[in-house]
Amino acid sequence: MIQDIAPHKFHNEYEAKKPDQHSYVLAFRERQVYLHNAAETIDFLTYEEIQNLCKKKNIAIPQMIYLFSVDEQKYFLSNLNEIELPDGGYYNLFAVRSMQPKEHVMAVSTAWHLYVWYRDHQFCGRCGARLQHDTGMRMLACPSCGNQVFPQIAPAVIVGVTHGKKILMTKYAGREYKRYALIAGFTEIGETPEQTVRREVMEEVGLQVHNIRYYGSQPWGFDSNLLLGYYCDLQEGDEQITLDQEELSLAEWVDYRHVPEDREGLSLTAEMMVHFRDNKGKV
Repeated sequence: MIQDIAPHKFHNEYEAKKPDQHSYVLAFRERQVYLHNAAETIDFLTYEEIQNLCKKKNIAIPQMIYLFSVDEQKYFLSNLNEIELPDGGYYNLFAVRSMQPKEHVMAVSTAWHLYVWYRDHQFCGRCGARLQHDTGMRMLACPSCGNQVFPQIAPAVIVGVTHGKKILMTKYAGREYKRYALIAGFTEIGETPEQTVRREVMEEVGLQVHNIRYYGSQPWGFDSNLLLGYYCDLQEGDEQITLDQEELSLAEWVDYRHVPEDREGLSLTAEMMVHFRDNKGKV
């Protein structure tokens, strides 16, 4: 999955670090990230490049926000809109998913998660004052009322509904991702993940399930999620699907032998489908 970057080590503990010449600098706009000319390999800007560009234009170096490190390599977030950047461009996040190396895909996903949080929390939701960056932890503090704002993580479930040797596979309606997926949905206030499983299956395909069991989890920064994977069995009775067409364009029972290969090796969804196939429907 996206977080499986061994032997590399992801360090998300926050420190008020300063960039060095070789630090990577990530800049976003809409759902795009700036990269050097990329085909299959992710190539980030470095702080040294930003320094040189600003020196040529006689402009100030923009603010650099420390994000995290992979091994000893530091990553920073910055707004580069006013800098004329070198050869490269802004690449759609969906395109980045199929690039290499995986630790850079993980970095883009997590950096986007933090970028969205910083972008959407510039002012205090309690009193309206401008928030300030804390130097001791990953937190935004209000100097007026003392409000503390931490990164937001949205828990969601991925559900492999099984019926004998078949698994319920879906396709989203109106989304960029066109491949097979599984039932999925956000956990609501006051709800356990297991209750989310039952509710989402009923809402999206009109089926009742039981024997809910946990499989695994993963961070998914592209949508600020923590994904929790579950398998469950169709309740005895009707296997007829009632499709929620606003959420899904397709839902169908697929024999384990016909589950497709995982072409990315990134998502919990794909891993769960392949796990069902490789175990011949015994999960």
